Amino acid sequence: MSIRITYIIFLSLVFLPGLYAQLSPGKLTQAHADLEGMFKCTQCHVLGSKLDNNKCLECHEEIQTLLDQNRGYHSSKEVRGLDCAKCHSEHHGRNFDMMRFDQDNFDHELTGYELTGAHRRIECRDCHLPDFISDRELKKREDTFLGLSDDCISCHEDVHQNTLSTTDCASCHSTEEFSPATFFDHDDTDYPLVGKHQEVDCIECHQKEMRNGKEFQRFAGIPFGNCIDCHDDVHEGNLGNDCKQCHSEESFTSMRRARRFNHNRTNFPLKGAHKSVDCADCHNLNQALDELFQDQMGIATNDCIECHEDVHDNKFGTNCAECHNEKSFFSVDTDGFDHNLTDFRLKGKHQIVDCRECHTESLTEPLEHNTCAACHTDYHEGEFMVNGAGPDCVECHTEDGFEGSLYTIEQHNESNFPLDGAHLATPCFACHLSEDKWRFRNIGERCVDCHDDVHEGYIAATFYPNQACETCHVTDNWTDNHFDHNLTDFALQGRHQEVSCMECHAAEDASADNRYTGFVDTPNECAACHDDIHEGQFLQEGITDCARCHGFDNWSMDDFDHDQTAFKLEGAHATVACEACHKPYENENGKIIVQYKFNSFECIDCHQ
Repeated sequence: MSIRITYIIFLSLVFLPGLYAQLSPGKLTQAHADLEGMFKCTQCHVLGSKLDNNKCLECHEEIQTLLDQNRGYHSSKEVRGLDCAKCHSEHHGRNFDMMRFDQDNFDHELTGYELTGAHRRIECRDCHLPDFISDRELKKREDTFLGLSDDCISCHEDVHQNTLSTTDCASCHSTEEFSPATFFDHDDTDYPLVGKHQEVDCIECHQKEMRNGKEFQRFAGIPFGNCIDCHDDVHEGNLGNDCKQCHSEESFTSMRRARRFNHNRTNFPLKGAHKSVDCADCHNLNQALDELFQDQMGIATNDCIECHEDVHDNKFGTNCAECHNEKSFFSVDTDGFDHNLTDFRLKGKHQIVDCRECHTESLTEPLEHNTCAACHTDYHEGEFMVNGAGPDCVECHTEDGFEGSLYTIEQHNESNFPLDGAHLATPCFACHLSEDKWRFRNIGERCVDCHDDVHEGYIAATFYPNQACETCHVTDNWTDNHFDHNLTDFALQGRHQEVSCMECHAAEDASADNRYTGFVDTPNECAACHDDIHEGQFLQEGITDCARCHGFDNWSMDDFDHDQTAFKLEGAHATVACEACHKPYENENGKIIVQYKFNSFECIDCHQ
């Protein structure tokens, strides 16, 4: 049997080339030469079936990508459903041209990019060049038609050097010729052309220059916010820079818009009766353009006598605007009068008081002004009067207003109530403002005159006689105190000296309105505050006296003496650790505690 099998294999190897020749219709092209061979047929073919397009696309991924994106020639409805072999047949020899591409009659519109204008008049290879392909793998392929983008700048140089807001060349240019920009409409820009601007040649505004070593015509970044960005200002800035107030794009010499000129933008804003005066009443209109409306420059708005006659013959100076305004010469405007020229300089709120508030009769009649009380009523109603005389308001107040005071803390400390501690940070109104009225006399000097006595009825008068809060508290805050606990029946020792008052004296009812009721009848037994972790093992007459073993500094049993118990430690017992004998156990309440009390001291109770 083994000899027969060996013989069959031998015959197969001898006649295999002839057998493959009988099966293959011909040699593959040079591009597919690596797929030659009987055992490689299934790289392209499906056994028992025809050539499979999917196998072609497994290798030609660039075509599959275009199909997935519904782009390119192969995704067109005329081509997409065809078998690859219909156009690209094989087995016709190494030098067979699989493309069989008729460039002269090819319908370029099937690629999704219709050829128009100058594009129809050029050769295919004028565009389908490796230089215009961005994909590095496709760029290596000889004579490929794949890999081009339909963006203009993928083939054409960007003469605008990326200065425009878009790279869509077709929004301005056509495929017939690059210049002029057929589709460009200046009205679509931020500067529509009107009037004479429509007749100006582009180069007048869009100058050419050299940029990056090439001739460059500038279309973006040209300032146009104002006429003087391009035009010379013949008025040399003297009339402002808003040319459109007087001029239009139709004609520079036409003055039809002059009535719209905003005189307020000059150094002489028009007010009152000046608004109704004709321009020719002040300006000489028979002058050259570069001098027109500039004949009155340098005249200040308050220099009235340059144009008007001084009917007062300089009796009141030349600054007419101190009393008069542009509305009417007979309308006296006291707001402009300089009161500082008098013996009473106006400061603070006096500056905004109407003249008639003080000058009720004549504006020129002298008024008494040596003291505030000459005009103002005493808000304090004599609170600061001593022997019929009181201080003037200026000792505490300024002209900026009665709210706020010049009265200092140093002055307050010379009163019957010096400020210290938290009182230094307390605003005045907290003590002196009551029912919208400021009071400074007879408002109390004791703590309870301002503060609620939360301890009233809960601390014996012995410890703070006459409700003297300062017996315990300080003015810095309420928590710090200097109460001497040794005055009570429970002197503080050890750690008790570090504990805050409320940890022991808190009200039993935490929700009570007054949480300071725990200062009376406070028990002084340890168990009243501390839990008995020994569960009553050391009760004597109903009381557990922790102090028999523990001190006040910590919970260590420094004061415990085992020799005072019923089991005196002797011999080796004296060196045994406590926990060796005193071990945790579960008591009758189900609680785990350490056993310290024993009913029997027989050796066998501990030793086996």
